[in-house]
Amino acid sequence: MKNYHKYYKLKAKPDEVYNALVKPFAIELWTGEKAEMNEVVGSLFSIFGGDITGQNIEFVPNEKLVQEWFFGEVEKDSIVTLTLHASGSTTNVELMHQNIPDEAFDDIKYGWDHYYFGGLRDFFHH
Repeated sequence: MKNYHKYYKLKAKPDEVYNALVKPFAIELWTGEKAEMNEVVGSLFSIFGGDITGQNIEFVPNEKLVQEWFFGEVEKDSIVTLTLHASGSTTNVELMHQNIPDEAFDDIKYGWDHYYFGGLRDFFHH
């Protein structure tokens, strides 16, 4: 199991970034895929057309989102924490993804950089 920690800068305010992370319509705009998301603790979610599924653990509007991502049978829950830090007209998003299965680490790291935050960057920079 490995952890991945990185900061991403987006040209948007924290409330705009937060909405892009939790509102199904917005998620579908930046991923180009069907999304199921409810801003309810304990609810299940599915993004990128079902490629990423899990359970919502915590919501702090415009500040933080915590989720468990499902990887099948793993010893420890794989927890994703996205913390939003305002910086003028931009938002620095701190990603901490804990307990990524070793065999999935390279794909997950690539996915965060290119698909997840790549999609968000394209969405906000147009």
